[in-house]
Amino acid sequence: MLFFKRGKLKREFDEQLIKQFIDTKREWKNAQMLEELTDDFDSRLLVERKIAESKHLFLLKEARIRKVKMNQGNGF
Repeated sequence: MLFFKRGKLKREFDEQLIKQFIDTKREWKNAQMLEELTDDFDSRLLVERKIAESKHLFLLKEARIRKVKMNQGNGF
């Protein structure tokens, strides 16, 4: 009984991880584009891009540790 619940919980958290991964990738790409489109140097934009990149890379590392598989339906 307990083993079935464990698999269900892992699947739920993996789905949540995939959603967060996709969202942070979108944030990171938007921050990169915004930084490229600005004419003058703005340290705030640089910091926002680096934060988004760090979040994305952390989730990527976590997905590798958890051995999460992302299929084509998830946007990859």
